[in-house]
Amino acid sequence: MTGTVKQKGKGGGSLSELRGEARRMASPAKARILSGFFKTGPGEYGEGDVFIGLTVPQSRQIAGKYLHLGLPGAAALLQSAVHEERLMALLILVRLYAAGGQETRAAVYRFYMAHAGRINNWDLVDLSAPKIAGPYLEKRSRAPLFKLAASSDIWERRIAVVSCHHFIRNSDFADFLKISRSLLGDGHDLIHKAVGWMLREAGKRDKTVLEGFLKRHAADMPRTMLRYAIEKMPRHERSAWLESSRKGRG
Repeated sequence: MTGTVKQKGKGGGSLSELRGEARRMASPAKARILSGFFKTGPGEYGEGDVFIGLTVPQSRQIAGKYLHLGLPGAAALLQSAVHEERLMALLILVRLYAAGGQETRAAVYRFYMAHAGRINNWDLVDLSAPKIAGPYLEKRSRAPLFKLAASSDIWERRIAVVSCHHFIRNSDFADFLKISRSLLGDGHDLIHKAVGWMLREAGKRDKTVLEGFLKRHAADMPRTMLRYAIEKMPRHERSAWLESSRKGRG
């Protein structure tokens, strides 16, 4: 299946040429900063992740020249220990999905979900899930997202949440709200942030949706989730929700 999607492009280089170009642009100083920012130390969520020091625009620039590598190239890059190589794989997938017809999009979506275990840091999720999983499932059953939301893997749970950004942009809230309720008891800060972020986005589209969720669940929400959800509200409204939450917990 990985050989079914290829794209012609200006570039014609090989996977090794992509890697060589990435290393020529890499910055050891930036790699040290990124390693700290993405928590790669022992016991941290990104433990063991390896950075070479590319910005997202640089990774996007390189990926755009190697779209012809298709799913086989993306598969190889996703197996890399290097964070930026996995990022470039996902940027290739996003471009292939956006430019593809129905058959290509289905193939890219299946590939994406099959390789969810390699989409293993929050930026990798956030740059890809709303542009592949969300659009593909727009008019289909969201059962795959509910399955991911129940996963023991934090990144699969984050994919479930952030994929919903596509639905939210289309004022389609029902499944996102169900997924959010299922994650109220989640123990990881990165899930609290993701749910809070998506609730905030829902509030931008329809404030009554956010307020309705808060009225029912503010007292049960992790504090970080609540703070992210209300971040763009006027100060007096934020204070009122925080106070209401404290009283509810009491």
